Amino acid sequence: MRLLTHNFLKSNVRGTENGYPLTIEATTVRCEESPADREFVLGLLPKVNYPALQAAARQLNPHCDPPLPDLPEDLDPSDAGGNERLDDATVGALHRVLFDVYLVEGWLVCPDTGRKFPVKDGIPNMILHEDEI
Repeated sequence: MRLLTHNFLKSNVRGTENGYPLTIEATTVRCEESPADREFVLGLLPKVNYPALQAAARQLNPHCDPPLPDLPEDLDPSDAGGNERLDDATVGALHRVLFDVYLVEGWLVCPDTGRKFPVKDGIPNMILHEDEI
């Protein structure tokens, strides 16, 4: 599961008030480089919850070799004009974090209830138990 996917997942357990962002507990992480597509990254950036992406990158960074690049602290994804001025190194860092890091095995944990959703073979299982609906 890419961090892009993680950025859109939330817990819908009954009674959950704050089911986003999910905390990542990784057991297996895979990092594979791919060529960055500047226009694609910049077009996607306004849809990304940037603080959640930063937190996810920090959670997976200990499992990555080489380590993930630092993301800028002050980036405003909704500022299309400012994003167009991002240098290639920053766009490359964003691409690597969004697309090149895969959670293969582990858990996604609801910050509100502590409910753990398993990730197996890179696929998150967000199916709720009957008593959680």
